[in-house]
Amino acid sequence: MELRHKYDLNILLNQVNMARSSFYYHQKQNEIPDKYKVIKELIKSIYHRHKGRYGYRRITDELNNKGLVINHKTVLRLMKLIGLKSIIRVKKYKSYKG
Repeated sequence: MELRHKYDLNILLNQVNMARSSFYYHQKQNEIPDKYKVIKELIKSIYHRHKGRYGYRRITDELNNKGLVINHKTVLRLMKLIGLKSIIRVKKYKSYKG
């Protein structure tokens, strides 16, 4: 945003081939507070309490048990945003006949 104070906004937007409305849309999106902030903290705490063994389905069940009704797809999306992934051990190969 610092260049905007130095140069004309039209020149800057022409250089990056961006519409004025898109610029102001993205500027406004940065100001909106995160509506899932509390839920993200709960997901992190549940995940770390169970040492990374809980996936999005079990975390969704934990949140539902606490009284927070939230869709499993939303929990999966938030976990991807945070960077959490459950630890799953590799299954043993069972179809060997020898």
